[in-house]
Amino acid sequence: MPLHNHLKEFRARLGVNQQEMGALVGTSRQTISQIERGDYSPSVTLALKIAQKCGASVEEIFEYIEDE
Repeated sequence: MPLHNHLKEFRARLGVNQQEMGALVGTSRQTISQIERGDYSPSVTLALKIAQKCGASVEEIFEYIEDE
């Protein structure tokens, strides 16, 4: 999958669990878990909300790597 993320690391820096992160950005714990595992690519809106809550840019959290 070409979209990689560092959400788990940023969430740990905030000191919140998946449930709390979901509440902060208006989604479920399951969605946060799926994003962290790479099973789900968030919408642009959700990616922006996550980045804002983490105090980071979208590019710091999400990284697109082209498959070769």
